[in-house]
Parts: sequence; C-alpha cells; structure tokens
Amino acid sequence: MQSKTMTFSTVADAVPPHAWFGVSAVFHYLGPAFAVLLFPHVGVLGVAWLRIASAAVIFAPATRPWRTIARSDRHTRQLLLAFGICLAAMNCFFYLALDRLPISLVAAIEFVGTIGIALFGLRSRRNIIALVVAVAGTFLLIDVKWSSDPVGLAWAFLNGALFVAYIVLGHRLARAGASDGVANLGAAMAIAFIFVLPFGFGDAIAAFSSPLLIAAAIGVGICSSVIPYICDQMAMSRLPRASFALLLSLLPVSATLIGIVVLAQFPSATDILGVALVVIGVAIHKPAPETAVLLPVHGEKMPAGR
Repeated sequence: MQSKTMTFSTVADAVPPHAWFGVSAVFHYLGPAFAVLLFPHVGVLGVAWLRIASAAVIFAPATRPWRTIARSDRHTRQLLLAFGICLAAMNCFFYLALDRLPISLVAAIEFVGTIGIALFGLRSRRNIIALVVAVAGTFLLIDVKWSSDPVGLAWAFLNGALFVAYIVLGHRLARAGASDGVANLGAAMAIAFIFVLPFGFGDAIAAFSSPLLIAAAIGVGICSSVIPYICDQMAMSRLPRASFALLLSLLPVSATLIGIVVLAQFPSATDILGVALVVIGVAIHKPAPETAVLLPVHGEKMPAGR
C-alpha cells in the first residue's frame, strides 16, 4: 500500500495541476455522450445508478473504501458521508435536468454557483477582471435560453447547488494530499452507491441483459466519475478553491473542441470569440497567495483561500 501511495503522490506532483484539470474537462463531456446511448433504454435514474455503480466497482479494488472509512476519524467520516451523498444526488439531478433541458442551459446554471466560489476567494482587481472576462466568454459559448419547464429548471438549480458543494467538499478531502484524496474519493463513491441503490435499481435492471448497455454504462462510469473525479482531486490538492472555480469556465471550451473533433460541429464567429475570452480570462487570473492559517476547531493548518 505504501508504494501505491507514493506512486499517486509522485504522479500528482510531477504533472502541473492545470493539466489534471484539462484531462478532467475533456472527459466531463465524453461521459454525457455515452449517457445519451442509455437514456432511451434504461431511463434517467437508471443511467445515474449505473454510472455510480460502475465507478464504485472500479474504485473499490484500488482504494479499499472499507479500510478508508474504518481508519478515518469522526470528522473525516462525516465529510466522506456528506461528499458521497453529494455525488449521488448531484449525478441524479444532473441527468433529470438533462432529460428536460438543453445541456447548454444546465451548464449555464451549473456555472452560476462556481462564479460565487471564485468571487469568494478573489484577492485583487486583476482577478475580478479575469472573472468578468471568463464569464462573458462562457455565456457567449453556452447561448443561454431560459426554458418554460419549471421542473427541469428546479432539477438544474439543485444540480448547480450540489456542484458548488462538490467543489467545497472535494477541496477539503484533497487537503490530505493527492493519494489520500483518491482513497477518500473511492470511499465517497461507495457511500454514493449505497445512497442511490434504492432509487435507480429498478430502471437499471433493463441493462443487465444487454452486454452493449453494460459496456456503455461502464463507459459512463469511467468517463464521468472515475477519470474526471481523480483528476479533480489531483488538481484540487494543489490549486486554491477560487482558482479551480475559475478554471471551470474552460468546460465550455472543451465542449466546443470536442464538438469539432468528434461531432464535426464547427463553431461560429461568436463561439470563437467566447473561447478567446475564456482563455484570456484564465490567462490573466492570478491565484491568491497561499498563507497558512490555523483552523480553530481541528487545529490543522490549511492554505488561505482553499
């Protein structure tokens, strides 16, 4: 186990945190591409169940979540429980919203919460300008259109709120380091599976008789929950929370690039302008200095702005 831990830490330190985020951004949109294949056959909650179940099964042998939970103190267990429930509910709400609304609108609402995180951690006028430029570019890309579906909007706003919780809780877990962060992620995913078990199992049964559907479900789990969540933990362990939140504005850029390469969907002049503004915003952003502060409750030191 020690050699495995060292391997995780070595890899995390050897690769720039922005590169980890870049990988996460790419796979963030490959997952929904697999999910589209499953919606007509399995149902929305069935897809969410299969995604979480496949990710939990993949994480379990490497991270041994039962050991992580057993060895954790009370505070860490509470954090793992909250993170696991957050993952389960966020994935369900995301697919429920995606079933009723365009993905561009769901992404726009999801990004609203990250703006608040970035603003909370900003320390300079330069970063405010960076955020304004990135937000302007993002909204040019996603072409926000308000929907007349109040139920879909409710799911989308719930998903957006839980996405903020995912960033906050994920950063708290990542403070332990990249290796412990991945182990904690495996434990949280196991908790998410237990939590979602009664909600989507009935719909997911339809996939068990089809090897193609099972393969697609595994693809959803790997692309949506395994690769991007691990990369997020690697990036979160070395980036301030506000910086990570601002980098999330690159997600529409990755969606545009994937559309060109995979779907031959070439961007308009407005889309190109949006990509340029997002890249400029990220380029001029400067992370807040990380100075150690003492937490009054647990007595642990952490970087300011995380």
